[in-house]
Amino acid sequence: MSGAHNRRSVARLAAVQALYQMEVSGAGVEAVIREFSEHRFDRGLEGEDSQPMAAADEGFFADLVRGVVSAQREIDTAVARRLASGWRLERLDATVRAILRAGAYELAHRPDVPAEVAIDEYVELAKSFFEGPEPGFVNGALDGVAKDVRRA
Repeated sequence: MSGAHNRRSVARLAAVQALYQMEVSGAGVEAVIREFSEHRFDRGLEGEDSQPMAAADEGFFADLVRGVVSAQREIDTAVARRLASGWRLERLDATVRAILRAGAYELAHRPDVPAEVAIDEYVELAKSFFEGPEPGFVNGALDGVAKDVRRA
């Protein structure tokens, strides 16, 4: 895995954590970005001594978090369109919601990131949080979002 790719992978994990934290605590976007920059990016990930959080691409992290917040209505609409009939975004686990929002933002607003890369990264993140059907669910939803927002 290349250094830049790895730094973005860590930034995606941090962005999902930040989005989750904002949802459960009600903290504002700039406060959470500042907290991660000042207190989290200088330590290793919990339970993993191999990958320090300091390796995160902080600019990419901040873009993801700010972007999800500023485009949340559009992102939620794009994700909701791809949920199974009868499912609502609010019904999903908060971590799954954060993963889907970050992935949908990247697909819609970061054309520099290939769709396959974004989808694979968020499916891997889902696997790190869940052992059940959630990774497959994330894959299906983000694949659908990619088809909607990445039309040629």
